[in-house]
Amino acid sequence: MIFVLEVSILLVLSMIGLGLACIKKGLKGKNVRRLMGINITALFGLLIVATILIAPVSAMAAPETAVSENAAEGLRYLAASLATGLASIGAGIAVAATGSAALGAISEDSRLLGKTLIFVGLAEGIAIYGLIVTILILNG
Repeated sequence: MIFVLEVSILLVLSMIGLGLACIKKGLKGKNVRRLMGINITALFGLLIVATILIAPVSAMAAPETAVSENAAEGLRYLAASLATGLASIGAGIAVAATGSAALGAISEDSRLLGKTLIFVGLAEGIAIYGLIVTILILNG
């Protein structure tokens, strides 16, 4: 388990290092995306493989009921974090698109302020829906 943690930390630090190196060298476009994609794929691949390899070992070490309860609890927390995180990312993308369009519309006609605020507010609502789902998952 310690080995997986060390390798994960190493991969995260290498992502930071790659980012800084790309900024320093002025790399752009496909090269940067390819390097980051390889590193992110390696990180998540390691985590998935470690989960698959470590789960049977922890199942043999603990009683059957404790393992199933711990696994269900862990999956519940994973689902809650994914609901919040992905909803927030989606809301950020939506607010970026609608916010910039709203600024452009307001700069041409200031009477559109109320209408554009409604659209930006609807985009922010996506994150609130993710939080509601998270609360339902954790309290259910």
